[in-house]
Amino acid sequence: MALLPQALLLLQLQQVRGAGGGRGGGARLSGAGGTNTAAPRPRAEPPNPPRSVTSVFFGGGTPSLAAPRTIAAVLEAAAEVAYLPAGAEVTLEANPGSADPARLSGFRAAGVNRLSLGVQSLDDAELRLLGREHTAAEARAAAEAARQLFPGRTSLDLIFGLPGQSHEAWARGLEAALGLCDDHLALYQLTLERGTALEAQVRRGALPEPPEELLADMYLSARTALAAAGFHQYEVSNFARKGARSTHNLSYWRAEQYVGVGPGAHGRFVPWGEGGRQREARVQTPHPDAWMREVRSCGHGTRRRAALSPLDQLQEVLALGLRTDEGVTQQRWGLFSPRLSLEAAFGAPGEARELQERGWLRLNGRALRCTPAGLPLLDSLLPALLCQLRRRWNAVQEEDGGGRDSR
Repeated sequence: MALLPQALLLLQLQQVRGAGGGRGGGARLSGAGGTNTAAPRPRAEPPNPPRSVTSVFFGGGTPSLAAPRTIAAVLEAAAEVAYLPAGAEVTLEANPGSADPARLSGFRAAGVNRLSLGVQSLDDAELRLLGREHTAAEARAAAEAARQLFPGRTSLDLIFGLPGQSHEAWARGLEAALGLCDDHLALYQLTLERGTALEAQVRRGALPEPPEELLADMYLSARTALAAAGFHQYEVSNFARKGARSTHNLSYWRAEQYVGVGPGAHGRFVPWGEGGRQREARVQTPHPDAWMREVRSCGHGTRRRAALSPLDQLQEVLALGLRTDEGVTQQRWGLFSPRLSLEAAFGAPGEARELQERGWLRLNGRALRCTPAGLPLLDSLLPALLCQLRRRWNAVQEEDGGGRDSR
């Protein structure tokens, strides 16, 4: 199939060293620097492995519609060109409608060891409103099957803020999910995408748009309920207990390197295998048919690639890191900015100091991070912080005689 040349090519090219959100499937990399559905056998680690795949994520669209042998073939391609440890996290996103026990067993045999289940809601009326094809009963059955096959490594996705949804309805749905879930939950506020039927109904006034105050109450009450159930919020939308955090998603928020494979997938990495020395952002062709044609004709489906300037990278480190409970650590920041420290960028009088005084931000010797009160406000805090970062960066550049970089 056409996916394999793409996976093989990208993984061959990315001989990754050191540190680097994306859609589609992805492989997080690190290093010094028929019907067969058997999982690929991890190779013995060489003395000095040039590259290593530390996690794989099959996401975007509905990857659970793929045959288990397809998943196994992609993992085999990765294992052929990179060290794939036996304990590497391999996550598959699944919809309840394509997650029956037999199919999930096939994915486990293929090498998947973590499942992210798009439950969205446990109310049939809400599922119909969202345009989902599965029912609440199917969602419950899929969650039960996933917990049996992937114990401790099953995540449920829920959506709140639906048009007309009351706080009481959301609380009931969350309580039902807590009785069904494993040790990981992801909560997402509904985004009304322009061009969708639901967005058009809200725009015409046929459905009510939830008020901001209600959305905030839904989010905050969910945090309280999850904390009472033993869950720790480690990212804006993600909650885990018993250490069941998503290794792969953490790599995005920590600005590590990852390769995106498949229609619409994004990647961030240094293309050492091509002789590159600068971190790049790469985006795959979004339309599946066009992507397939490009892979067949060119061997890859990369539509756009752009070198990231040092300031570009720092802005990503800041925006992504502040989403997490650990924040932007001094160590991580130093990898990208040996010249401008966190203290120099955000400790001086300015926007960041004001946010700290309001109790929304905290800067100490370990990290810059949002407080519990500031985390829900992150989207509104970031513009001021990015503005301060650019100002301080340009000042350092001028001191060094390097000119301005206002991007």
